[in-house]
Amino acid sequence: MSKESTSLQRGLKNRHIQLIAMGGAIGTGLFLGSAQVIQSAGPSIILGYAIGGLIAFLIMRQLGEMIVEEPVAGSFAHFANKYWGKFAGFLAGWNYWILYILVAMSELTAAAKYINYWWPHIPAWSSVLFFFITITAINLANVKFYGESEFWLSIIKVTAIIAMIVFGLYLIFTADPTVGYSFSNLWEHGGFFPHGFEGLFYMLAFLMFAFGGIELIGMAAAEAKDPEKTIPKAINQIIPRILIFYIGSITILLSLVPWNQFDGGSLDKSPFVMVFSLIGIGWAANLVNFIILTAALSVYNSGMYANSRMLYGLAEQGNAPNIFKKVNKQGVPIPAVLFSALLIFGCVLLNYFVPEQALSHLIYIVVGALVLNWAMISLTHLKFKQAMLKQGLKTKFPALWAPLSNYLVLGFIAVVLYIMWTQGFKESVYMIPIWILLMYGLYKVLNSEQPKSD
Repeated sequence: MSKESTSLQRGLKNRHIQLIAMGGAIGTGLFLGSAQVIQSAGPSIILGYAIGGLIAFLIMRQLGEMIVEEPVAGSFAHFANKYWGKFAGFLAGWNYWILYILVAMSELTAAAKYINYWWPHIPAWSSVLFFFITITAINLANVKFYGESEFWLSIIKVTAIIAMIVFGLYLIFTADPTVGYSFSNLWEHGGFFPHGFEGLFYMLAFLMFAFGGIELIGMAAAEAKDPEKTIPKAINQIIPRILIFYIGSITILLSLVPWNQFDGGSLDKSPFVMVFSLIGIGWAANLVNFIILTAALSVYNSGMYANSRMLYGLAEQGNAPNIFKKVNKQGVPIPAVLFSALLIFGCVLLNYFVPEQALSHLIYIVVGALVLNWAMISLTHLKFKQAMLKQGLKTKFPALWAPLSNYLVLGFIAVVLYIMWTQGFKESVYMIPIWILLMYGLYKVLNSEQPKSD
């Protein structure tokens, strides 16, 4: 009989943590979803990513203050449970888990679209099934194997984006002026705000999907070596990463090809592939498509990791069945990985029955869960700060401008909800209170069955 461990193991090194944080921030939202945003916002999408990046960074600093103080499994759900109440922990944890089931599904669906770029005859469901089996196997291995796989998947996409920016700059500065590769494309085709500020404003909700995943670093805290050093370092590098990967890459793309030449009519066309096709470099478009495929698989890999660790954390808090607390001798929560994988398998079925609509439906639902997730991080942090002040404790990695930054984040989330309501996302907004009520009902049922302890 194999001897089982009782807890997760600290097998993630500094380089793993850095790349997990980086990998979580670069996925389908940037590579695939940005075509529609470019069509609506024009070059002002650059400002949009800067605004979104600032909000995401403030949220990360709030989460960072909590996890550096107490690097535990379950991330902010643990803090919601401890500083806000048992239902808050229950809601935060299960919402995060559902969110990452949906994120994993959307990244898997996107991966199938990238395969179809090369082989249109391959049915989407078969690509999804292949990647599903591969990534599940990676997550059933020990955490070092996950960290290593994520490290190399992230290295590929990070190196590629930097190379693309350098190659783009080379084209802008060396090409014949008549070809039209120029920074002036950012303001010459109807201005920086071709559809006015409204064009950007109403895209902010969709644009924020690109930042879903940066809070993944909180899930890795319980398995990080020396979290007091590695977590702050990874979080503080978010701003330069956003500047390079989001703002830098989009600036180069829109300088090479004017914004109004991108087809924003469908979600399945990546501007990163389109730009190389439009300027006639076929091999580069194939290379970029491969890079984007690794990006989607990287975020899916991290999503499955986050799901299993959140389930483990929920079980430790008493908010999920005890079976999810079980780990093998390598410290892998096998039941939590398998249960999460079972739900993600629904994506294979979704792509079998509705391959055309699968991605757009998933992205709309994800935005609603993401909004609730971020609101709960910021609200939990307010409760955490109040508890620290009462006890007279000084934290090791204080959040920026708290509590003002908390109110700024919550205000921005209110704006995102307004945009969703007015721009055809009403179902997502409706689902938030319905979801909270459903969770409350489930929480009450589960807790009424448990014997009360003194």
